[in-house]
Amino acid sequence: MKKKRDFLTLRDITPQEMHMLLNRAQELKAGKDANKCPLIGKSIGLLFEKASTRTRVSLEVGMYQLGAQTIYMNPREIQMGRGETIRDTAKVLSRYLDAVIIRTFSHDTLEEFASHASIPVVNGLSDLHHPCQALGDLQTIIEKKGTLKGIRLAYIGDGNNVANSLIEAASLTGMNISLACPKGYDPDPDVLKRAKESSATSISVMRDPADAVAAADVVYTDVWVSMGQENEAARKRTKFKKYQINSKLLSNARRDAIVLHCLPAHRGEEITNEIMDGPQSAVFDQAENRLHTQKALLEFLLA
Repeated sequence: MKKKRDFLTLRDITPQEMHMLLNRAQELKAGKDANKCPLIGKSIGLLFEKASTRTRVSLEVGMYQLGAQTIYMNPREIQMGRGETIRDTAKVLSRYLDAVIIRTFSHDTLEEFASHASIPVVNGLSDLHHPCQALGDLQTIIEKKGTLKGIRLAYIGDGNNVANSLIEAASLTGMNISLACPKGYDPDPDVLKRAKESSATSISVMRDPADAVAAADVVYTDVWVSMGQENEAARKRTKFKKYQINSKLLSNARRDAIVLHCLPAHRGEEITNEIMDGPQSAVFDQAENRLHTQKALLEFLLA
């Protein structure tokens, strides 16, 4: 029996496995093995506490293409919503399913579930990490830039789960990353510390977006107000006002820089329509690549 592997953060795979996954994603996107169903007979659960467009649809389509069955579960519609423990739920679902993808608020929930599950557990998003998103981001950068090593990525905005996963991505691939965040909204300090200790990659956090974007190959942003933070919306919009990706800020980057956004976008806040729909935007290629990298990941964990 294949040994259980979880994918809760990018640190759960090695740089060599990362390289292999990205190569496989490119093959799958190009149509290689399109008629093969390596996961036929497998059943994979989607346990989603948070609403989703790209994560849910890309996973369901990808699993169908790989031959697997999808079972979508909203916690309010199963016994977790009536007080059943995470431990018991993990043990029971392990008897039925071959893997489960969890999209949740607290990363602790994800870790507790994985510790009691005997099947692979994949992080579809938590408050601390978004590793599936980062895989799609890396594939997009390779497509547009031909490499990851030495690429200069500038992340502008909230030092959130996406930022944390991009920091880990940089440390595993040789990218350099500069993050411009308002004071009080820096990435997780433990993520930063581990990444800096384990890699020679340049990782820096600063306040001035123009400094972060200077000579960047990739400029990346995310919403200022994430799900569950609606009560902070007014305060965050004030603090983040100068952290918008617009033509003035983008002029500091390399002329051939690409712009990424994990979506959904709040157009006119963290990014302007001009940039979102402009020639440097790779946002929708990036969204598509979630499908291909997640197929490669599921094949790696289960086939």
